[in-house]
Amino acid sequence: MQATVDLNADMGESYGPWKMGDDAALLDVVSSANIACGFHGGDADVMAATMARAVARGVGLGAHPGFADLQGFGRNRMDVPHATLANQVRYQLGAAQGMARAAGGAVRHLKLHGALANMAAEDEALARVCYEAALSVAPEIIVMVLAGTAQERAARGLGARMACEIFADRAYNADGTLVDRRQPGAVIHDADLAARRIVEMLRAGAIIAEDGTHIPTRIDTICLHGDTPEAVEIARSLRAGLEAAGVRVARFEGARG
Repeated sequence: MQATVDLNADMGESYGPWKMGDDAALLDVVSSANIACGFHGGDADVMAATMARAVARGVGLGAHPGFADLQGFGRNRMDVPHATLANQVRYQLGAAQGMARAAGGAVRHLKLHGALANMAAEDEALARVCYEAALSVAPEIIVMVLAGTAQERAARGLGARMACEIFADRAYNADGTLVDRRQPGAVIHDADLAARRIVEMLRAGAIIAEDGTHIPTRIDTICLHGDTPEAVEIARSLRAGLEAAGVRVARFEGARG
């Protein structure tokens, strides 16, 4: 089993008076943070505060762009012209870069959010549009991809620095995509179960789908969603489980291909 792995969480998704998740607590556990850029969640004040907390804790900063869908939290599938979508990714990444610099840090990775991420996991051309847009702004940015999907194929095709991601709190289909949130068991709420299944996947060097299918993959980082009620409990249980198994939590390097 590998010696190190990154632990990341989606955060900075509060908006105005609407609070989403416990970012401060998560930042004490994770090694990388995917910070919302204002389209699906987050705003200027939330981004600034989250970036500052992450920098203070030595957590790696990531931009987390999604569809312009505040009401649906970026989980509604949208048909956006590719040229417009590319500009929306550039716009969101630029906002993240500005806030990071003001906080004394720098954006090192990019991860797509919600419906945009799911669509890019199925459609290599769509993923390529998003990643080319990001690379046009930041050529050395690390692209965090959903391992074993069209996202990974697109990043490899572009020769991008890449981090392959699996999920602690989501169930998998046999093709490596995530089980639709509307299906029973799609989201894992049991912290101990989340930790056990991730250690099992690391030992196997593979994603393990709900039907038992093993999908061999490189695993650079493990994600949990900051918006679930059990997020902090899962993060702590996961980190403890990894360390008990002899795996050190550390930021990914972002190797090409």
